[in-house]
Amino acid sequence: MLTADLARSRTYEDTITPLFIDTDDQRYRDTAEELIHIFEEHLGGPKGELEDTIDQLTAADTDYKIVQGLAKLLKDECEFETVAPVAPQRIREELFAVANDNYPIVRQPTLGEDTKSIWVYSTVAERLGITLEECYRGMYADLEENQQLVRFGHRVSDEYEGVEDSTTTTRLTGNSEESYAEDTVTVDWLLTRYNLALAQAVLYDATEMRVRVWDSFATVFSYVKLFGLMHRIYPIDRDGNRVPSTDVADGYEAVLDGAVSLFSKSRKYGIRMANFLPALPLCDRWEMEADILDDDSGPSSRTLSFELDHTEGLSSHYSAQSDFDSDVERTLAQKWERANTDWELIREDDVLDLGAEVMLPDFAVEHPDGRRVLFEIVGFWTPEYLDEKLAKIRDADRDNLIVAVSERLDCSADDFEGMDDRVLWFKSGIHVYDVVELAEEYAVETTLEH
Repeated sequence: MLTADLARSRTYEDTITPLFIDTDDQRYRDTAEELIHIFEEHLGGPKGELEDTIDQLTAADTDYKIVQGLAKLLKDECEFETVAPVAPQRIREELFAVANDNYPIVRQPTLGEDTKSIWVYSTVAERLGITLEECYRGMYADLEENQQLVRFGHRVSDEYEGVEDSTTTTRLTGNSEESYAEDTVTVDWLLTRYNLALAQAVLYDATEMRVRVWDSFATVFSYVKLFGLMHRIYPIDRDGNRVPSTDVADGYEAVLDGAVSLFSKSRKYGIRMANFLPALPLCDRWEMEADILDDDSGPSSRTLSFELDHTEGLSSHYSAQSDFDSDVERTLAQKWERANTDWELIREDDVLDLGAEVMLPDFAVEHPDGRRVLFEIVGFWTPEYLDEKLAKIRDADRDNLIVAVSERLDCSADDFEGMDDRVLWFKSGIHVYDVVELAEEYAVETTLEH
């Protein structure tokens, strides 16, 4: 994300709005293209030289804050590493040990004139099995300005093959290869990412966020959980009005807030909201409202209103939820397509609010006459996962929730006390008509207005 000093927004009366750029403006496109070229040209080079080149471009551009902001986002897609044949600390220790009986080693010796210094470097290089140049350059290779740019986006320096786990923002949020296949660093990618980052920066001082989504519920609420956001969930209709039951919901409203925001002016929670924001553009339709604490309003701070929705054209660098979480779910869906039944299998159609958690059942099973059940599959096995899953199922306490459980798991009917008659045990796969049989018995009628 952008640092606070690179944020750009406008305050008018009681509202605050990011100063988005026109991504079709040729000035910004030229700047973005030049910056991307600079990073590509410095791949494999020291960070200090890259920073100097960016500073030169910034000094020549009147929109210096935009240039620095774009450069910051490109740095987020970079990895810098200490590249040396021997750990720099060891090289230094050896150099100072050998030089102890001669004279102090200076940071930048003149190799052409200082023969004693050359002798010290040569002695250490031979002792460590490296070249004279590697010894000289490796001595301070761990200084930040000397660290090398080893990865930029999907490109890796030819001289460096040691990158295993990336720390870039894109790679933190999904499968790295798939993410970069779709989000290769381009001019359009950078400029749209910049507008999103401007919106994120406004949220640093947020105390509450209210979001409404009409699709991609699993994706959105998985990011709510990922960033540890306290929440309250309400079902809504297609116009955003709250409705009494999830059975007639077209979408969901989530109110995100937290104790930290209530008792102090800490930015900790606002930054979590800012981190969450890129999940919303993964939806086709979404709305967001946030309360922003204005620290620049004099002795008594005031609250500003910040609104965004899908019409802003923002795009996300986060990964969307996959269609299926397991082969068991995928296989069942394939079987259902071939089955002869009026019941329809619907992927993750409901959000159940459990207080501090939400539960998104794997499927809903729905009949044309309006009857439906929620269907959860428990097929993964780790003690922690199983405990959490069982707790959620008990907390949901829904009479129309049926569950399929793998017989290979370390659990029994006792773990489903009070609902064991709604549990379908399976070995290797789930049979469609076993699910339909449970649906026939436990489905409840709903109003199919959505």
